[in-house]
Amino acid sequence: MSPELTRAAWRTSSHSGSSDCVEVAVVPGGMAVRDSKDPGGAVLRFTVAEWRAFVAGVRDGEFDLGGD
Repeated sequence: MSPELTRAAWRTSSHSGSSDCVEVAVVPGGMAVRDSKDPGGAVLRFTVAEWRAFVAGVRDGEFDLGGD
């Protein structure tokens, strides 16, 4: 794992009640996401623009399953 990911301040959602979570961290150039159950595993990295687009999509309901 790169030094910037090792030193990153990883956070989980305050709504997370179990160990099945993702963690996010601010890293140089954007954001990183990893599985909380496997902190030494794969990390997805996103640019600031990619992260903003994702957050906007979440807020707009773009990823809602809808239950139908």
